[in-house]
Amino acid sequence: MKAIMVMYDSLNRHMLETYGCDWTITPNFKRLAQRSVQFENCYVGSMPCMPARRELQTGRLNFYHRSWGPMEPFDDSMPELLKNAGIYTHLISDHQHYWEDGGCTYHNRYSSWEISRGQEGDLWKADLTYQYNKKTVFKNKEVMLSYPPYTKMLAHDEVNRRAMDTEEKTSQAVTFQYGMEFIEKNHGEDNWFLQIETFDPHEPFYSLKEDKALYPHTFVGDSEAESDWPPYAPVEEDGNTVEHVRYEYAALLSKCDRYLGKVLDLMDKYNLWEDTMLIVNTDHGFLLGEHGWWGKTSMPIYTEIGHTPLYIYDPRRKECAGVKRNALVQMIDIAPTLLEYFGVDIPGDMEGKPLGGVMDDDTPIREYAVFGYHGSQVDVTDGRYLYMHSAVNPDAPVYEYTLMPTHMRAMFGPEELQNIEMVEPFSFTKGCRVIKIESKNRMGDTTAFGSMLFDLEKDPGQEHPIEDEAVRQRMCGYIRESMEKNDAPEELFSRLGV
Repeated sequence: MKAIMVMYDSLNRHMLETYGCDWTITPNFKRLAQRSVQFENCYVGSMPCMPARRELQTGRLNFYHRSWGPMEPFDDSMPELLKNAGIYTHLISDHQHYWEDGGCTYHNRYSSWEISRGQEGDLWKADLTYQYNKKTVFKNKEVMLSYPPYTKMLAHDEVNRRAMDTEEKTSQAVTFQYGMEFIEKNHGEDNWFLQIETFDPHEPFYSLKEDKALYPHTFVGDSEAESDWPPYAPVEEDGNTVEHVRYEYAALLSKCDRYLGKVLDLMDKYNLWEDTMLIVNTDHGFLLGEHGWWGKTSMPIYTEIGHTPLYIYDPRRKECAGVKRNALVQMIDIAPTLLEYFGVDIPGDMEGKPLGGVMDDDTPIREYAVFGYHGSQVDVTDGRYLYMHSAVNPDAPVYEYTLMPTHMRAMFGPEELQNIEMVEPFSFTKGCRVIKIESKNRMGDTTAFGSMLFDLEKDPGQEHPIEDEAVRQRMCGYIRESMEKNDAPEELFSRLGV
């Protein structure tokens, strides 16, 4: 048995034709949907990028205890479990967060790995003669530009783009080329798992003129080169700029579609449909002006961020080709699905469930799905309602529980480690005590937005919050039950008031 996973970052469900979009050009996603099971109610779990990838490996929610950070010594890693069971696992990615301090223990869980450089200010090419021009069409970006590390990232991205001036040099193209080389070389072998993971269509929405030409329009702004990297901030730009940014995203999305087509071509060429599972997924979506916001992390996890696309082709279930399933599923279900597929035991700490029954006949595997950012609102949906729950005691401290004290791009500083303490093991730490560190300056703390309840059946765009105390209490009960199952820290129950 073999398996391929094609993973994207910030792939918007509502921008794909198979999920109802009528203006983007994504023929290969349509081609994929005709072969696979399309999941209609897939939701995120731990947000954003690396917390989601920790879920991908561990099959367990982690945002109750930890923000962005590495895999922990006590974590069960799906690719490592496969590797130890004799399944060759290979990661190919241009997702530069894997190579930073906050993602440094993920890629070595695989049998082997390859990287493609150049995405989002990746510290790649060096040009000391280059002077960054801070001009931008995004009004709220001025605040971000005042932060030196961000300015340096923007400047490095401009330098990197000079090295990616043709299609074959771009990071996504190189990533998929490596993936195609793996398939060409190893298609006749057995027992392997290939993960082809591209950072696209994450911002910046950098694409070349061939893809931009798919979406002709007039942009009246004065800095088109800067207009493909929106800040995580409220929209203060005019309608023409918002439209232009959406077209920039769409152009990159169509590029993603073309490279997905290359994988599907190899599936056809070598008839891998007979013995190869294919999973196409993403970590989360992205706001392109909806709800008055750009991006993610700075605002509640609206449906454009949290309701994600997922396609799975299982060669044992060819009769499921082209079907749509409505059961609630999440990122945490991918690890147990792959372990079950390869006949590897699923660890007891994995909260996710194999998706075979959902694919067969839409058998439910959960009553609700919980998701959120560390120390922020905790969201829950039962498929009909979606409830965003904010802290009842917002001034209560939030703590990181870890044995790997690193942030996204840096280790914890000595000043953060002065008052740490060792605490007793959690249920999933395999007897290990962990470090308790007060969390400050958190990414994605949306507590100030308050709690909101939505009826997704009547209001799928989450435009009109409702009041229904009975539903709210039921959703709070789901949150508490999830926290108990995950052995959430005691102080979090008090902070959330559940």
